[in-house]
Amino acid sequence: MQIILVSRARKLPRTLDLANRRVRWKLFSVASLAVLGCLTLGGVLALAIASPRDRALAQIHDLQRQIRQQNTELGGVRVDAQRSLDALAVKLGQLQAQSTRLNALGERLVQVGKLDSGEFNFDQPPAVGGIEDTSSAGYAMPPALEAGIDRLTGQFNTQQAQLSALQSLLLDARIESNLKPTGMPVPGYISSYFGVRPDPFDGQAARHTGIDIATPFGTPVHAVAEGMVTFAGVRRGYGNVVEIDHGNGYMTRYAHNSKLDVHPGQHVQVGDVIARAGSTGRSTGSHVHFEVWYHDRVVNPLAFVRSHR
Repeated sequence: MQIILVSRARKLPRTLDLANRRVRWKLFSVASLAVLGCLTLGGVLALAIASPRDRALAQIHDLQRQIRQQNTELGGVRVDAQRSLDALAVKLGQLQAQSTRLNALGERLVQVGKLDSGEFNFDQPPAVGGIEDTSSAGYAMPPALEAGIDRLTGQFNTQQAQLSALQSLLLDARIESNLKPTGMPVPGYISSYFGVRPDPFDGQAARHTGIDIATPFGTPVHAVAEGMVTFAGVRRGYGNVVEIDHGNGYMTRYAHNSKLDVHPGQHVQVGDVIARAGSTGRSTGSHVHFEVWYHDRVVNPLAFVRSHR
């Protein structure tokens, strides 16, 4: 079998004899190279077409790997946070046990002193108030845990004040001089004690510089010692306030009044009516905020209001 190749350039025809073995190998080699070239070109075209999809799949796999890694790290953070909460819960339980022991001690002191136990139990939410303390920064805790800590803080403040008053009563500490603050300025009960407490408006820890005595609106407020009225007017946070200098280093302050019955420079005796109770200034209800100062330093009024002449 022969193949005759005819040229367009009018050259002599070329004859390929397929019976010749060398000719057959040359033709096979040329055909193999042509097939290989076609396959290579097809592979290149396929890669060019499929490469964006492959890159997208690779990016998706990378994102999935990052998400798994972040989930692992988040799990570790949750475990650490839970451990911290568990530790705080244990501490809260210890504080609750301490509060229970303090209550038991207070009850025994009441029995020993033959005091009226109802004087230290308050069945309704008290009316409290005070000036705003902006010096402390805010904080954030889980609501349930924060509520428990605030409740215990209030209990400890109340227990400390009650035990101090009981100690003063058991020792029969009396202040005999009319120039020293003695007794309550109004009838009522102490709804908030001296010292650090949760602020009644924002719940943040704040220093209370006196005691709050809950009493009906318009109740007469009495001077607890003889002295000279040095201020009668409005102070920020206190509302209508009266200040009396007793001439022996003591000064008393009566705040949140609805009406003032004295004026600066007026001399008052023990028991004189100086104002009417109210809820002016920063207050949640009718009460008297009572402070005692000694040599320009505020002191806890409990020892004075629990004393008798």
